[in-house]
Amino acid sequence: MEISVGFDNLKYLEEQTKFILERAKQYGNKLYLEFGGKLMFDMHAARVLPGYDPNVKMKLLQQLKDKLDIIICIHAGDIERRKIRADFGISYDQATLKLIDDLRDWGLEICGVVITRYESHPSVIQFKRVLELNNIPVYVHQTIHGYPTNVDHIVSEEGYGANPFIETNKPIVVVSGPGPGSGKMATCLSQVYHEHKRGIKAGYAKFETFPIWNLPLKHPVNIAYEAATADLGDYNEIDPFHLATHKITAVNYNRDVAAFPVLKKILFKIMGDGNMYQSPTDMGVNRAGFAIVDNIAVQKAAKEEIIRRYFSYHSEYAAGRTPKSTTDRINLIMEEVGVSPTDRVIVQPARKAAEKAKKRGKGHSGIFSGAAILLSDGTIVTGKNSPLMHAPSAVIINAIKIIAKIPKKIYLLSPNIMESIGELKESLGKSANVSLNLEETMIALSISAITNPTAKVALDHLKELKNCEMHLTHIPSFGDEAGLRTLGVRLTSDPVYAGKNLFLF
Repeated sequence: MEISVGFDNLKYLEEQTKFILERAKQYGNKLYLEFGGKLMFDMHAARVLPGYDPNVKMKLLQQLKDKLDIIICIHAGDIERRKIRADFGISYDQATLKLIDDLRDWGLEICGVVITRYESHPSVIQFKRVLELNNIPVYVHQTIHGYPTNVDHIVSEEGYGANPFIETNKPIVVVSGPGPGSGKMATCLSQVYHEHKRGIKAGYAKFETFPIWNLPLKHPVNIAYEAATADLGDYNEIDPFHLATHKITAVNYNRDVAAFPVLKKILFKIMGDGNMYQSPTDMGVNRAGFAIVDNIAVQKAAKEEIIRRYFSYHSEYAAGRTPKSTTDRINLIMEEVGVSPTDRVIVQPARKAAEKAKKRGKGHSGIFSGAAILLSDGTIVTGKNSPLMHAPSAVIINAIKIIAKIPKKIYLLSPNIMESIGELKESLGKSANVSLNLEETMIALSISAITNPTAKVALDHLKELKNCEMHLTHIPSFGDEAGLRTLGVRLTSDPVYAGKNLFLF
């Protein structure tokens, strides 16, 4: 199945680079740029804008390398609560360390890390110490009393003035973080305050890919952003300030619109007439909308993403990780766009595979589950659980056999080897479930590849499963989820557990 390309990365890089440089010039070549979203691996953008390079923002920074410094922010509360970045399954503090490593891999160094709304919790102190022991400058910003409404206090020596100033040398300073709520905007404004106190007429701008301001309010790509933030309660709206001032319809989101009057007061108190923004849209520098080359393709992809979010939130609700208000919100979004869960073409095949397992009575401990994956050529492959394998393991093995053109009757893994691994798990007390999860299956396959040439061929084709769509009839176990994340498949699951166990081994 050929996927239509809906986004032109080269055009985007050209537009975006030019626009950021122009904005920096407007502020005398000292611009603090709040970088929203993910610097790397922006998989949401890649899913809703087919053809979008998930690392294109890093390529943008590389193009501007000689003109920019980078500051990373992280909220102390996110460290203490061990907030998780879902796409990697790691905490925000670990995601910050990974981001620093990733930037270095791209030849980009940071000026330092700011721990915002600092509290001296043991985990926060430990994180700070790790950075300092690795010669990374760490700055601490305390909570500012009355933030964000008490403008007179905020823009004073007791407010922003109490924060340490971070020395930067380049005309553009990118301020990023591991996720939303990291304190990026406050850090930017604190720096702008200090710069003006030193006689430098620095400015502030915001880089945020979504919502795309020059697409219609109800465009599926913008609605997909609402779906992605359904747990936060965000929604898009027409920017009333932009419409009133410029007579141009632009899309923004509720928090930016609501915060703009106060933000404008803060900027005016710092910069006086030097602040040129009349709307939250004015603050932005995003040019993604100008790089969309196939509107039909991106609309289709965005609707698919909304369905993925539907399954994701319902599974999180079943696991107790999100409130019912989130599922109510995503249900309304589904109705608004006019899509249903079974519009995802692999949902029904996965459910039929589970039914087939149940009819044949070939599950494990009375558990019957199914999986389906959509290959890049449009082939749908199914798998079901058995006493030897979890359903994800079965469908991945079946899929790579088809991709590698290996006959179905040929074993990639000997049943004797799988039984031996299962017996080892049971004897060590690791799990009562001796059936192999996907992570264990991939390890077994890599070991088999040493002596089995056919297994080696299959192993070499695993990378071709990246970005394939997949559905499970149950919430995946830890081992299955880890294996699927490694493969890079786009997973959804029905919001039910595979059995009665509450711990997903």
